[in-house]
Amino acid sequence: MEKLITLLEREEWTAYVNGAAEYDFYHTWLYHSLDLSGDPVLFVYEEDQNYIAFPLLKRAISQTDFSDLTSVYGYTGPLSNRKFEDIEDSFRENFMISFLDFLNEEQNVSVFSRLHPLFNQYLLFEKFGGIHENGKTVAIDLTISIEEQRKKYRRNTLKSIRKARSSGYSVRASNCPNDIDLFYEIYTHNMERIEASESYFFSKEYFLSLVGNEDFDCRLFLVCVKEEVVCGMIVTFTHGIIQGHLVGTKHAYLIDSPAKYLVDEITLVGRKEGMRYLHLGGGVGFKMDTLFNWKAGFSDLFLEYKSWRYVANNPVYAALVNKRKIDHGRNVDFFPLYRAVLNGITMGCFQLVI
Repeated sequence: MEKLITLLEREEWTAYVNGAAEYDFYHTWLYHSLDLSGDPVLFVYEEDQNYIAFPLLKRAISQTDFSDLTSVYGYTGPLSNRKFEDIEDSFRENFMISFLDFLNEEQNVSVFSRLHPLFNQYLLFEKFGGIHENGKTVAIDLTISIEEQRKKYRRNTLKSIRKARSSGYSVRASNCPNDIDLFYEIYTHNMERIEASESYFFSKEYFLSLVGNEDFDCRLFLVCVKEEVVCGMIVTFTHGIIQGHLVGTKHAYLIDSPAKYLVDEITLVGRKEGMRYLHLGGGVGFKMDTLFNWKAGFSDLFLEYKSWRYVANNPVYAALVNKRKIDHGRNVDFFPLYRAVLNGITMGCFQLVI
């Protein structure tokens, strides 16, 4: 049996997420409701007591009768009440057959979905193709001792953390609207300073909707010097996984790298609450760049980050690309190609300004 759940069916969407063997806050109804770039849907396929659910955003393709599907900012992909490595081949294939029929019936030309580095979602798509190796992300393992964790820190990372502690920096959590406003200003100024693409900017309402919401555990952690807020990070705690979602530092304090101190402090909170990983994400566009290198200063646990890029209607896809006058053979890491912003920056996750 298959069905399509929309934002009008909040309780049903939430029940499928909460019943999954592995999930993250990116899958939730609330997080999807904050994305205004498309119409959120949850495709569900069920057999007996088992299900696979796939959250996506449906977008109309201008001046056509067609649409395509993409995923929200972050790490989503499908979820199930069973781990993907435990699902029988027959169930996976039946899901895909049902999903591909849905794509055809709804005139969806293509599907792009970021997959979660900590889940084996790619197993669902192996026989159908379209799995793309994006690069690597960095995670801190909180199941080892704190001593072993810190042994994996680079010398300069550990030095910055110790210096911050000895210099009077402190960390506090807050869901106060005034503090959220402060962090919004710090983050936005950071994005303006580095001339980030539009995809990295969010409204103040977005920040207010995230912190302290009722659907998932989202907190704002702030680094202070005396009474001055100098750095902050919006962090989620979901099903054993901490995600560093957004972070920013005041320009005058970048030299001290208070974000390093903040990361270490958050791991201590996570340990007390039984979390298994702090996922820091990858580089900009998931390249092995200076941002990735900064994150790698905390851990040698590098995860394979994949996406699923599938063309459901090849003739229409080719016609849309040709209409944009884009060479199909051009080396552009963007999918679907007919939506490529050739002079922009491909969006990543966890834009860390250090």
